[in-house]
Amino acid sequence: MRYFSRYIRPYIKQYKWLMFFTIFLGVLTFLTAGALQFTSGYLITRAAEMPWNILLLYIPIVGVRAFGIARPVVRYLERLFGHNTVLKILSEMRVKLYDVLEPQALFIRSRFQTGDLVGTLADDIEHLQDTYIRTIFPTVVALFLMFFSCSLLAIFDWRFALWIFICLTIIVIVYPLFSLYFLKKRQVEIKQKRNKLYQIFGDAVMGASDWIISGRKKEFVNQFMKISRENNLLEKKLTNWTHARTFQLQVIAGLILIFVGIWAGFEAAKGDILPAYIAAFTLVTIPILEGMIPTSDALEKIPVYEESLNRIATIENYLPQKQNDEKIGELPKNPELVLEHVTYYYEGSKLAALKNINLSISQGEKIAILGKSGAGKSTLIEMLVGALTPTIGKVTLGNQSPEKYGEQIFDLVSILNQKPYLFSTTVENNIRLGKPDATDAEIREVIQKVKLDKYIYSLPKGLQTQMQESGERFSGGERQRIALARILLKNTPIVILDEPTVGLDPITERDLLNTMFESLAGKTIILITHHLVLLEKMDKIIFLENGEIIMEGTHDELMQLNERYRKLYNMDSGIIEKELIHLGK
Repeated sequence: MRYFSRYIRPYIKQYKWLMFFTIFLGVLTFLTAGALQFTSGYLITRAAEMPWNILLLYIPIVGVRAFGIARPVVRYLERLFGHNTVLKILSEMRVKLYDVLEPQALFIRSRFQTGDLVGTLADDIEHLQDTYIRTIFPTVVALFLMFFSCSLLAIFDWRFALWIFICLTIIVIVYPLFSLYFLKKRQVEIKQKRNKLYQIFGDAVMGASDWIISGRKKEFVNQFMKISRENNLLEKKLTNWTHARTFQLQVIAGLILIFVGIWAGFEAAKGDILPAYIAAFTLVTIPILEGMIPTSDALEKIPVYEESLNRIATIENYLPQKQNDEKIGELPKNPELVLEHVTYYYEGSKLAALKNINLSISQGEKIAILGKSGAGKSTLIEMLVGALTPTIGKVTLGNQSPEKYGEQIFDLVSILNQKPYLFSTTVENNIRLGKPDATDAEIREVIQKVKLDKYIYSLPKGLQTQMQESGERFSGGERQRIALARILLKNTPIVILDEPTVGLDPITERDLLNTMFESLAGKTIILITHHLVLLEKMDKIIFLENGEIIMEGTHDELMQLNERYRKLYNMDSGIIEKELIHLGK
């Protein structure tokens, strides 16, 4: 496997003794099962002979009881040690993957679809668990059983042992390799289609409203159902092949069982073994074969594991390397944002998301960026925080490229988006995320600035009130104010407000924006919005369309000189006024 040395071998070395003990218990499981069948066959035959003394059956009776108890106990211990080992490995891998993804959240959001990450975190990591439990452990156990059983049989008859070895090779080696070759293309194809379903489903969840508004809901459903049917058809073919292969292996196992029975009969006839051992040798074959048959199923999953490892590696390799925790030094206190002739193309796209953007934002300025969905607003913001690097041109933040700040960028820029995440803990803990060592006085101050103090202190537990999951305890406007308090506590010189009032009624929207402008006085404010509410308070307004700036100026300038802006503003103001009147009634 391509990534075996990177993702599998290190953990085999790290947990070699736990894995050795797991495999040992796996082998012991089938050996105890074999011993149970052997003693049972011997006991049945000896009992049929009606021995003169019951004591002659005492030892096999005790053996049957002992092996009957030992088999489930050993099986339980094998599962316990195996799953414990694998869960240790997976926990380390999840932490490792999280450590890679978490600091690069902005890069992930801009360069990977949500479905890709869902597939990686849910499906691909799960397949790594199967790598050990369903492939490595069973395969090693099967190989040991094959060589061990044939070696014991060679003590009695080396020629027959060689013949059984050839038959077992068909089960343990030939069929698994044939399955791997035959199913590799289909396994990869299923994995790719399942990844596509993750992507589509992720897009649907994140953009359900857009699908409905655009009238393309039926198109999405048809696309999803088409890929789903194709995936189901492939899985059905694989299932049919698996059933056919299992039947063929069972037939081969049955033939081996017959061979052993016939051989044992001839050996007893020659006097080389007692007749009581005919049933014993025949029955012991059953559990040994049970330990070998799953090998085909184990090896056929290798292409799926490889595809999963490839996706994990792709995400890890595609992300920019950490800055090795190097600090740039003292961060600029009054950073200026400058975009010079910035053009950006997304990978695989011939159309520019941004075209020749020139923009300068001084410290303390309030800038509004308008435009419909797909105009380039989000791409522009990702440029400003270093999540994307211009294809042409350059972006500087305090005379440095934003990406050079690494994680320090969040000491310069805070982002308040449409739905800030609030954790299921107290109000105080949610606010304190902005500054973990903040004093109680600082927290009281920011709560007062966002005009939430009266409401918070009217609650029975005040700041110790639980937010509940995702902050459901509070309204949309209240959640935004708590998130704003968190930003004020962090005290970054630049604050990006990304559609912060979406879903709020007009009165709450105006009140919240006024609070934001007042509390963030002196900071650089970049407001991304569809509404033209309170834009008269902004120092500059930029209107993006198809990645280009088609309007730029102050509110007064655009009202006087740009008829399109004037119509949009009057229309927006009229709609809001009507809503205010309606709410007043």
